[in-house]
Amino acid sequence: MSISRRTFLKTSGAVPGALSLGLSAGVEWTAVGVTRTLARFVVESKWSDIPEGARKEAARSIVNWVGCALGGARHETVDCALSALSELSGPRTATVLGRKERLDILHASLLNGISSHVLDFDDTHLETIIHPAGPVAPVLLALAERKPLSGADFLHAFILGVDVECRIGMAVYPWHYEQGYHITGSAGVFGAAAAAGKILGLDEKQMTWALGIAATQSAGLREMFGTMCKAFHPGRAAQNGLTAALLAAKNFTSSEQSLEAPRGFAHVLSENRDFSKLTQGLGETYEVTRNTYKPFPCGIVIHPAIDACLQLRNEHALASANIERVELRVHPLVLELTGKKTPMTGLEGKFSVYHSVAVALLRGVVGQREYSDEAVRDPDVVALRDRVTATADPGVREEEVFARVVLASGRALEKHIEHVVGSLENPLSDRDLETKFRGQADSVLSTSEAQELLAFCWSVASLPDAAAIPKASVPA
Repeated sequence: MSISRRTFLKTSGAVPGALSLGLSAGVEWTAVGVTRTLARFVVESKWSDIPEGARKEAARSIVNWVGCALGGARHETVDCALSALSELSGPRTATVLGRKERLDILHASLLNGISSHVLDFDDTHLETIIHPAGPVAPVLLALAERKPLSGADFLHAFILGVDVECRIGMAVYPWHYEQGYHITGSAGVFGAAAAAGKILGLDEKQMTWALGIAATQSAGLREMFGTMCKAFHPGRAAQNGLTAALLAAKNFTSSEQSLEAPRGFAHVLSENRDFSKLTQGLGETYEVTRNTYKPFPCGIVIHPAIDACLQLRNEHALASANIERVELRVHPLVLELTGKKTPMTGLEGKFSVYHSVAVALLRGVVGQREYSDEAVRDPDVVALRDRVTATADPGVREEEVFARVVLASGRALEKHIEHVVGSLENPLSDRDLETKFRGQADSVLSTSEAQELLAFCWSVASLPDAAAIPKASVPA
């Protein structure tokens, strides 16, 4: 699709179905038909249009996401959801990754979305803080087990789904997120619908309807952070997005201006919008190339502080008993999202910068065990946590931190992290991703099983049948 197909109008009056971009006082810029523009782009996109860089990063995203789904597969959150919903399943054609249970495609999409996010170890599109793979990959794996789907078609739909959800997220971020919406759920449903619609062969009108059906199901509240509901959001986005595409395939109608209408998604759920984000570079640049991967299983805004404290501990052989206090200067979002001073559960610990810094300094590692209920309540961790302070500074970037550890002797050790490990400027390597994958898979699969699954993920674009991935995730 050519970018010249975009339609923009400049007007001094109201235009039905148009959205203000608010670019200058006294002049209302409007974008007409952006929902249909996105739908047309997804429908007309060809695998040959996708550059090699996007294909490569998409494969890295799949490696990371499958590993995270395996890591969370035995979590009590997944157990609870299976216990509640398994008996309601329709035809059990789809795998719950890392488990022997099978469910219908809608429930499998929900469960796999939950398991992939429950450890807060999955991918992040840093501009929006969307976790892109969580709502999109479960849908495609479920459809792959419904009827044969080539790896190339799987990866193509994945790239398109990520592009749609991230572009919609960029159009309403940051106000939408600051208002309290969990953007992975609220924007992720569009990515799931677009990806599923691509596989189902929707035409332009049907794809436009699918985006509308997704829009009216958009949901997710940040109030739920630290509870099982946070992981529920990408799972529900996957399930709802797949539902949207299935309905549209049978000509279930919706508004054809669900994004830009005065009472559509963007006007209702965001006070400020920039719809140029939806179409700028559409078909030329792909947001999957800006995906990042976490080295630590917790809220990403904590990562710079963890990185700094691990480095200080390793460089100076720090012992907890010798630490008088820890002082952090962080981006304001750190305290807004992860300012829990006294977390009581492992899930709450993932949103406590104080707990995260304490376990980093005390244990020298920040992995899944450091976010267990036991770790959060460990008296030694609690004692050190109480000596951690954090100050919000708007001049500090989100991927940055200034850390200062004051010792009992009065000596002060300082560390400035400019670009945290895992950021676009300091990304995890392929080898890092493999190590992360194996660390999560080892609790579910044998070494040989994990290696076979990892190989399938890396070579996804050349697989004759993408269903090889969910099938290989089932332990013997």
